[in-house]
Amino acid sequence: MRAPLSWVREYAELPAGVTGRELAAALIAAGLEVETVEQAGLDVTGPLVVGEVLEIEELTGFKKPIRYCRVDVGEANGTGEPQGIVCGATNFAVGDRVVVILPGGVLPGGFEIGSRKTYGRLSEGMICSVAELGIGEDHGGILVLPPDTPIGADAVELLGLRDDVLDIAVTPDRGYALSIRGIAREAATAYGVPFTDPAAVEPPAETGGSYPASIADPSACDRFVLREVRGLDPDAPTPLWMRVRLHRAGMRPVSLAVDVTNYLMLELGQPLHAFDRAKLTGPVVVRRARPGEVLETLDHVKRTLDPEDILITDDSGPISMAGTMGGLATEIGERSTDMVVEAAHFDPIGTARMARRHRLHSEASHRFERGVDRELPLYASYRAARLLAELGGAEIVPGVTHAQAPVEETVVTMAAGHPDRVAGVEYGRDAVVRRLEQVGCAVEGGDVLTVTPPSWRPDLTDPNDLAEEVIRLEGYENIPSRAPRPVGGQGLTVRQRMRRRVGRALAGAGYVEVLAFPFAAEKDWDDLQLPSDDPRRVALRLANPLSEDEPLLRTTLLPGLLRALAHNVGRGFGDVALFEMGLVFRPRPDAPARAPRLAVDRGPTAEEVASVEAALPDQPHRVAVVLSGDREPSGWWGPGRPALWADAVEAARTVAREVGVELTVEADRHAPWHPGRCAALYAGDTLVGHAGELHPRVTKAYGLPPRTCAMELELRRLGEPVLPRAPHVSTYPVATQDVALVVDSATPAARVEAALRDGAGDLLEAIRLFDVYTGEQVGEGRKSLAYTLRFRAPDRTLTAEEATAARDAAVAAAADRTGATLRGA
Repeated sequence: MRAPLSWVREYAELPAGVTGRELAAALIAAGLEVETVEQAGLDVTGPLVVGEVLEIEELTGFKKPIRYCRVDVGEANGTGEPQGIVCGATNFAVGDRVVVILPGGVLPGGFEIGSRKTYGRLSEGMICSVAELGIGEDHGGILVLPPDTPIGADAVELLGLRDDVLDIAVTPDRGYALSIRGIAREAATAYGVPFTDPAAVEPPAETGGSYPASIADPSACDRFVLREVRGLDPDAPTPLWMRVRLHRAGMRPVSLAVDVTNYLMLELGQPLHAFDRAKLTGPVVVRRARPGEVLETLDHVKRTLDPEDILITDDSGPISMAGTMGGLATEIGERSTDMVVEAAHFDPIGTARMARRHRLHSEASHRFERGVDRELPLYASYRAARLLAELGGAEIVPGVTHAQAPVEETVVTMAAGHPDRVAGVEYGRDAVVRRLEQVGCAVEGGDVLTVTPPSWRPDLTDPNDLAEEVIRLEGYENIPSRAPRPVGGQGLTVRQRMRRRVGRALAGAGYVEVLAFPFAAEKDWDDLQLPSDDPRRVALRLANPLSEDEPLLRTTLLPGLLRALAHNVGRGFGDVALFEMGLVFRPRPDAPARAPRLAVDRGPTAEEVASVEAALPDQPHRVAVVLSGDREPSGWWGPGRPALWADAVEAARTVAREVGVELTVEADRHAPWHPGRCAALYAGDTLVGHAGELHPRVTKAYGLPPRTCAMELELRRLGEPVLPRAPHVSTYPVATQDVALVVDSATPAARVEAALRDGAGDLLEAIRLFDVYTGEQVGEGRKSLAYTLRFRAPDRTLTAEEATAARDAAVAAAADRTGATLRGA
C-alpha cells in the first residue's frame, strides 16, 4: 500500500514538521511494515509556474508539428514580458493555462532546463506534461489547467509535486491498513492527535430500493449495496488532484467513473464496482457458479467458472467475479452515462480461493481476502455517487438497494490483566481500556472486560489479539529485555548423543553430510529396481506437495542421496563420499485414513495424543552413505584405490562401533544393490540394513558412475546405545600369531572370524584377515583364509606358550563351528 503523506494528513492532524521518514518510524514502532519512503519531487526546483498561452505560431518545414508559443508567466521571469517557448505538443490553444518551467529550473529525474535556440527560435523554458512533472504517465500532451488558475502561481505547491510516499507491506491480519483511512488512524494514534474518519458521511434516508438485487448464498456474501446515478457527462475529466493521488498510490487514471471507484477503494479500503446501467438485464443476484458457466472478464480472458466461485449475476448470467474482477459485457464504456455502483462484503476465504484458482489477483481481491469493514458498503457507495455527481454532473437516483444476511457480532471476554501477563509489563486496567478504545473497540466491565471489536478489525477474535494491540500501542521498545531462566534439564538424550557421535565418526572417515528433501516420486521406486510387492513402494502422498514431481514421503534415504551424488558428479566432482541421517516414513497397515483434528483452545488429552500417534506413520531414524570414484586418491605416493563395496560395509561398521555393536555380514540379494555384491548387515539375529555395490540399472537411471556403492541401516535396530568407554591401553608387548584356515568356499569369512574371536578368549586384542586364496593347493570348492591374531595381556608379558595356546584354542573353535582345517596340516 502506497500512502502519500499529504493524503494521510487530510484525516490525521499530524504536527506540521512531521516528515515521511518520521511517520514511517512511528508506524513501524506500532507494528506496521514500512518498506520504503519515497520523497517524490524532492529534486524539483523552480521557477515552475502557471502561465497563460497568448500566441501560437505554427512552424513549417519540419517532419513533426512544431509551435512557437508566447506565454504570460506574470512576474516569474523578472520582466513581466511574455516568454517565448518552442513546443511540439498540439493539445492546447491560445488562452489555456499551462505549467511552465523557466531556465534554471530542474524537473524530476534531474532534468535541467535552459535557454537554447531550436527550430530557428530561441526557446526560454518548457511547457510541461504530467509525465515530465512526475505526477502521471501520460506523454501524449501538455497539462492544461482550469481556466481560473492564477497566472504566475507556484506550480510546485499548486500541484503538490513534492510529497513523501510511504510504501507499506501490509500483513494478512491487518487488512484495514490497505487504506488511507486505516493508516491515518494508526498515525493519529501514534502521535496522539485527532482523527477524522473519511467514512463518516450521513447518507440520505433510504426512500426505497434502487436497482433490484438479492443474495442467494449468504455464505458467499452477507451485505450487498447498489446505488444508481444517471446523466454522467462522459467527457468530464478526472480532476488533477485525484489523478495525482492515484498516481502517487501506484494506480493509473482511466476515466472519471473508474477513477472515483479506485480512489475510494484506496481511501476507505472498500472495493467498488460500477456497472453500465444500460447493459444490465434483470435483477442482480449474488450466488455461487453453476457447472459449465463461463465469464469473459475485463482482461479479455474467457474463464470457465468453478462451482465454488462467487459471482454477481443478472438474467444474462455471470456479469462479475465478486470481489475480484468485473465482466466485459457490463463494463463502463467511453460514452456510458447511467451507472449502478456496487459495494459489498464478500466472504474472505471464498474470494481468496477464487483469485488463486483463476490466478487473477486484483487490488479488490487483495483487500477482500484480508478482511474489509462490513459496515462500509452503504457509506462508500454514497460517497462514490456523490463524487460522480459533483465531478461529472450525474444525478443521484433516490433510494438504495441494501441486501444483507444476519451476522453474529464478535464479543471477546478478557481479563484486564491479560496483556500484563503476556508482556511481563504492568500496564494497568486504565491503559488497557484506553488502548483498546483507540483501536475502536467498545469496552465494558471491571476486572473482566467485555470487548466488542470494531467492524474494520475482523482479525480481533480472542484475548491474545487484544493483548497484542495493547502491547504494540504501548510500545514494543518498553518491554524490558530479560534473559529467560532455563529450567534445569538432562541435556541431550542418549540417542541424540549417539546420532551426533555417528555423524562425527562418518565425517572423520571422509564422508560429507547432506540434507535432502524428504520427498520422493513413484519413478524413484522403478529407478531403484524395487519389486512390485516391496513394502518400500507403499508411501504416504502429501496433500499439498512442494512439487508435483515428488508428492510422496520417502521410505528410504537413497533417492535423495543418489540425486545429490549425481548433482556433484555432473559438476565435475567424481570422487564423492556422502552421508545423511534422517527419518523415513513407513505407513502402518492398520492406521486410520485421516488423523484427527485436535482443539486449539486447550491441551490434548492422553486419548487424543494416542489417536494422533496411531494415525502417524512409523518414522525410524536411518543413516545412509553413497560413494563413487576413488576412495583413496592417486599421487606421487602411488596409484589410488577406487571405492568398493567393502568401503560401504566398513561405513556400516563405523556406525555400529559408535553404538557399541559388532555387525555380522552375510551375502544377500536386495534391491537396489547388485545381486552378487550385496551384504546383509546383522546385529546379532536382527537385520539392520544392507550395503554393497549398486545395480548397474540403478546407476544408469540416476546418471551415476559405474560401481557406485551405498549403505543404509536403521539406527534403532542396533539396540540401545551404550556410552563409549575408553579402552585400557596395556604397556606390555604384543604377541602376533598368523593362521591360515581352509574352509568351504560358501562359508562366510565373518563366521570364521567370529569363531576365532570366541575361541581365543580375553587375550585376543585384534584380528585381521589379510589374505584369501583359492586354487589347486586347497582343492576345488575350498578357500584359504589367512588371519593375523594379536595377543596382549594387561598385566604381564605373554610367553610363547600362552600365545600358542590361545591360537590353538581359536583354531579349535573355528574347526568345531565351521569345519575349518589348518592349511598344510
